[in-house]
Amino acid sequence: MIDVEIKTTEPVTVAYLPMKGPYAQIPEAMGRLYGWIAQHGMQPTGMPTSVYYTTPDTGPESEALWELLAPIAGDVAEQQPDESGCGVKHLPPQLVASTLYRGPYEAIASVYEQLGGWIATNGYSPAGPPSETYLSDPADTAPEDYLTEIRFPVAKA
Repeated sequence: MIDVEIKTTEPVTVAYLPMKGPYAQIPEAMGRLYGWIAQHGMQPTGMPTSVYYTTPDTGPESEALWELLAPIAGDVAEQQPDESGCGVKHLPPQLVASTLYRGPYEAIASVYEQLGGWIATNGYSPAGPPSETYLSDPADTAPEDYLTEIRFPVAKA
């Protein structure tokens, strides 16, 4: 059983990198996004997030659409992705159903199922793509101790 919290996120400015294909690209894409942030003199202010626009049941992972987000400080203007693929956008507040998951990324699917069930049985409906905010660094954390916040934007049904 999972613990679920309904909350409203804060508005945030993020650097982002749209991606297509296998999720195994995440480590390289993180390096690319954070390198771009540093190159442009921006200051990261929080933990990275992935947003998943497609799900495993909608097609092969080679066709997966997702993006990485990194919160940044200051009043940075929105920018469409440049030649590196990175850009800046402002995210408005969102009502989300949120849960924390501790464990390896490979075993996270059951938490998505449980969260989806909770949303349906508690009078909410999904209102956007899910996201994962990575609260621990795989470079210095054992997989069984990875901490990830999973969020689904929701609306009251």
